[in-house]
Amino acid sequence: MLDVTAIDSYYGQSQVLFQMSLKVNEGEVVTLMGRNGMGKTTTVRAIMGLTPARRGRVRFKNADITALPPYRIARMGIGLVPEGRMISPNLSVEENLVATGNMGPARNGRWTLDAIWQLFPKLRERKNSMGNQLSGGEQQMLAIARALMTNPDLLMLDEATEGLAPLIRQEIWRCLHDLKNEGQSILVIDKNIQALSEIADRHYIIEKGSVVWEGSSRDLQENDEIKHKYLGV
Repeated sequence: MLDVTAIDSYYGQSQVLFQMSLKVNEGEVVTLMGRNGMGKTTTVRAIMGLTPARRGRVRFKNADITALPPYRIARMGIGLVPEGRMISPNLSVEENLVATGNMGPARNGRWTLDAIWQLFPKLRERKNSMGNQLSGGEQQMLAIARALMTNPDLLMLDEATEGLAPLIRQEIWRCLHDLKNEGQSILVIDKNIQALSEIADRHYIIEKGSVVWEGSSRDLQENDEIKHKYLGV
């Protein structure tokens, strides 16, 4: 599904990613973990073409997307839930969803408004509320729903539950479990190791812009040294 090979990415003259590589297979849930400032968000931005890689390759569904603009990458089937949510404040919940919705690259997507209301009943209750009237948790649900409305082949979430109340976090993890069970390919960034271990097939840990460890949930749970050294737990 996604193959990132040895990419270098920069902000101006400052290099942030160094030979960064990862893969997401079809139907997999894969995590990207690490301390703050290690390049997780930059990796997602490089995949989406927002901070393009200067070297290396990003391939999606066997197509080279390294140099494509973000709108074309999105149309090919990658949906992004960005850090900070970036909800349109002056549009209603329903308008936020309709504004970005399409039937996906194959034109046969399952994510419609009715499907979103079933996944997130709270959003249906708030469908006429403006984006700036929502709580942080409601905005995160809307950000996920907005990405799903593009009917992506790959869903990427940057800081899936950061700053959310415990009950809202549970709701987000429940949503991701449901998506996994439906076969949705997902790349997720978050700090909740236990929740990530329960949902993910594989994990990458990044340090100073490079992958320093990768393995299964069982491997991660059994490796206290790695968790302490790179994740601070």
